[in-house]
Amino acid sequence: MRFTRVSFVAADNDVSQQALKRLRQRYGVVNQEDADSIIVLGGDGFMLETLHDHIYNHIPVYGMNRGTIGFLLNVYTEDNLMERLERAEIVRLHPLIMNAITVDGQSHEALAINEVSLLRETRQAAKIRIHVNDKVRLEKLICDGVLLSTPVGSTAYNLSAHGPIIPMGAKILALTSISAFRPRRWRGALLSHKAKVLFEILESEKRCVKAIADYMEVRNVVKVKVYEDCSTYFDLLFDPERNLEERILTEQFIQ
Repeated sequence: MRFTRVSFVAADNDVSQQALKRLRQRYGVVNQEDADSIIVLGGDGFMLETLHDHIYNHIPVYGMNRGTIGFLLNVYTEDNLMERLERAEIVRLHPLIMNAITVDGQSHEALAINEVSLLRETRQAAKIRIHVNDKVRLEKLICDGVLLSTPVGSTAYNLSAHGPIIPMGAKILALTSISAFRPRRWRGALLSHKAKVLFEILESEKRCVKAIADYMEVRNVVKVKVYEDCSTYFDLLFDPERNLEERILTEQFIQ
């Protein structure tokens, strides 16, 4: 791809804002609606916010790490930006769509690039029934929570909850329990990316549960349906020597 008009966005911290100023002076200022690529300066959290902001306009996004981990971003350097963009590899990803019904009957919908997680709101453990493709697969999970993760989100909260790291292109979602009390030995499951998962909250008024799609939170849910939104996509750009698939592979061998 040829890139001639790039628009820069930066997180609200000194390091990112200073980089933004220097790069705009060097490469110019372009409105986001006129750009053929968006350059993100910040960390993984800000990258997720940017992807959500631009998920429907299909502009390729290239990140440079000015945050902490930077799993979704490339190494920061100000030189040869256009050349880096042209040789970058494109990774097309589909988000999850969450439809959450609350105790008062309201419906809330949101997209998740990393994961949809359900978490208890009170001191009492949550009780959750899990349906996969319209069939009950787990009658009662007593836990702090449960999550459904995409491959790109498998190294985030999912990994912290001892879920599996999923290679890009595997067409798999990770269903992972969070501090499961019963069944004690159930750690989760690997599902097809076409799977439709329904979480049914048992004793929902007594054992309140909230649902979170990346950073959108819905409290007091009774049912949460989650599946991959195949009609929606976003394109991430990565330097070929450190692409997303390589990062996920490397993450599995960290000592």
